[in-house]
Amino acid sequence: QVQLVESGGGLVQTGGSLRLSCVASGRTTSSYAMGWFRQAPGKEREFVSAIDWSGGSTYYADSVKGRFTISRDNAKNTVYLQMNSLNPEDTAVYYCAATTGGRSVYTSLAYDYWGQGTQVTVSS
Repeated sequence: QVQLVESGGGLVQTGGSLRLSCVASGRTTSSYAMGWFRQAPGKEREFVSAIDWSGGSTYYADSVKGRFTISRDNAKNTVYLQMNSLNPEDTAVYYCAATTGGRSVYTSLAYDYWGQGTQVTVSS
């Protein structure tokens, strides 16, 4: 089993930045692809970003491309999401997830483990 704990969410003004962290425990996730999803009130959970096990390949939703950067530190079992130029449309609960592979990283169905989420609120 893998446990994922997100942190770093909070309230920020439009144009501000936040860095989310996701720490994995219970089993090393160094061979897992990791992803970030988000869910706004009344909306479905949507893909934000993902990174392969080595960090050599990264993936982004069009809505965050150029503003968000995903990275990982396998020695610390941690994945990060640096979020810049935030706007109110980025307000959501952000979830970290881990997958052993086999499906597209863009779909939530690919992921085997999920964190509890961290709230990000961007004020206008």
